[in-house]
Amino acid sequence: MARKTPPAKPTTVLLVRHGQTPTTGQSLPGRAPGLHLADAGVRQAERAAERLAELNKVDAVYCSPLERTRETAKPIGKALGLTPKVRKGLLECDFGEWTGAQLKDLFKLPEWKTVQQAPSQFRFPGGESFTEMQVRIVTAIEQLAAEHPGGTIVCVSHADPIKAAMAHALGTHIDLFQRIVISTCSISAVSYTSGGPIVLAVNSTGGSLKELAPS
Repeated sequence: MARKTPPAKPTTVLLVRHGQTPTTGQSLPGRAPGLHLADAGVRQAERAAERLAELNKVDAVYCSPLERTRETAKPIGKALGLTPKVRKGLLECDFGEWTGAQLKDLFKLPEWKTVQQAPSQFRFPGGESFTEMQVRIVTAIEQLAAEHPGGTIVCVSHADPIKAAMAHALGTHIDLFQRIVISTCSISAVSYTSGGPIVLAVNSTGGSLKELAPS
């Protein structure tokens, strides 16, 4: 996997999944444009913004180019006094021909077992493989961390990329990344240090973030 030079000082990266949409848990919208947050997702984004605003200082907010991540990042940026910046590396996995497919139909496919139990062996037809997705998201995060040595940044992305990034930080093989749960508007935190990543929180959906710090 491509490696970026680690920051000279630890950088805390807060990974936020976008808020709930009308298709959450029903289909694979992928990178198709036009999907916006549901009312519940807007409320989730506002709550995430409130939690992040409790931190002493956040240096930057980044998000994937899709509407649902930009709409989640908007209240976060407002609460922190920052303008969210788009980074393509934070994009959702490219589901190729499966884009827009209903999950209830995908569950019936023999390939679904591979997706769940051996994702390292799977490539979405006409799209990305899970290993390519992991390399992309980890490279993007490490590059952003290197740009903010000693700082704290927020990255708003999608469930599978965040799961893959957390698996990498935890030293967990990509074949086991489906065991990680990343809920809508959950916050996961990793400190990127010269000695490697230190996981501070996974799938946090409530409570204060003030205590996030390596021991």
